[in-house]
Amino acid sequence: MNQEIKGQFPNNIQLFIKREDFLHPIISGNKFRKLKYNIQEAQRLGHTTWLTFGGAFSNHILAVAGAGAEVGCKTIGIIRGEELESKIHENPTLAKAQELGMQFHFVSRTAYRDKESSSFISYLQEKWGPFYLIPEGGTNDLAIKGCEEILTSEDKSFFTHIACAVGTGGTISGLINSSTEKQEIIGFSSLKGAFLSEVIRNFVVKTNWSISDTYHFGGYGKVNDELIQFLNSFYSQTVIPLDPVYTGKMVFGVLDLIEKGYFPPNAKILMIHTGGLQGIKGMNFALKNKNKEIIVYDER
Repeated sequence: MNQEIKGQFPNNIQLFIKREDFLHPIISGNKFRKLKYNIQEAQRLGHTTWLTFGGAFSNHILAVAGAGAEVGCKTIGIIRGEELESKIHENPTLAKAQELGMQFHFVSRTAYRDKESSSFISYLQEKWGPFYLIPEGGTNDLAIKGCEEILTSEDKSFFTHIACAVGTGGTISGLINSSTEKQEIIGFSSLKGAFLSEVIRNFVVKTNWSISDTYHFGGYGKVNDELIQFLNSFYSQTVIPLDPVYTGKMVFGVLDLIEKGYFPPNAKILMIHTGGLQGIKGMNFALKNKNKEIIVYDER
């Protein structure tokens, strides 16, 4: 569903947001898209156990747990941070994933950095038996195939610009592949550093895209008072909740670029809401502990 953002935008600019957060209550937004064909492939290969990786408040971890519960498959989460093992009850993401049947294996941050090595995968296979491996964040060729389905034929004919948050590069790669050459695709990095462009070039051949690394607010999972106030102001004006790690930063960036005159007259911009609203609980927990303003949203 595309929802128009009402406002007095300059140069006859029109702004919309695609509510991918409505796709599923747990397997939300781009996680639904990324898992669709991975689940089909796991079933084709006869796997009844899935294993994947993630951090403390990972949208991906919860989505995999929810998908596994829906289709009756065992799920295993390799979680970054050994200290989290004794704090599952304090973490709404991990607690919900565990409730959905996911089993956890907590590893040090040093070990986690080697999670894709053949020796570490072999160790996991010895410990857990055969499994279907879903990469961190879910990004692989099958995930990109799913993300190519985000844009409808109407989206491709109507919108001049498509904007989305970027984490592992899978969602924007799918958008680029399915876009028309006349459309400009803009990714807003949630991470520090300019390395994402190289990652995305492994999956796309078109050149109608760019990555902005200006609106990460300090890096992955980082927020400040300005961002929190923006999220709450945007919600009060539109009743659209935004997560603070991905979509919130992207929407902030788009509105800032509109104000700075980046977009041409008569631009029709579609922002992709990639879900991730479950992460607000964890962020609010951290904000409360720091006596900071929390994020106001409708908890669906």
